[in-house]
Amino acid sequence: MSEIKVDTLTGKTTANDITVTVGATATQSLEQGLAKGWANVQAHGSFNDSLNMSSVSDVGTGQSTLTFTNNYTAANYCPTQALRDATGTDDSRTILGGDDKTYSTSQYQYYVVISSTHAVTDASQSFSTFH
Repeated sequence: MSEIKVDTLTGKTTANDITVTVGATATQSLEQGLAKGWANVQAHGSFNDSLNMSSVSDVGTGQSTLTFTNNYTAANYCPTQALRDATGTDDSRTILGGDDKTYSTSQYQYYVVISSTHAVTDASQSFSTFH
């Protein structure tokens, strides 16, 4: 098996022009395939760890705002989220993205709700990834 160790990859035509071949015919732009940010948020607005996040704000019960270190060029990124609830209440909770006012190039606001009642509630931990 071969191994390549490098500190920097630069595309042949432009810096971000690197294509990865996956299988016989499928290709993927390396830049487009990488997560541009992620956050592991503890309840009440503190990071366990993160990438490209400058802050997290506890806006209110079940509401948090993530502020990006490096802004996106457009507010059409793809957030993927999950949560962990260690309260022992055994209810189903869901994360909902914010509206147009909180879904911007510089920040993203989300809400945690109880699925059956739609009541806004806190969660023990939330996880967000941005592509």
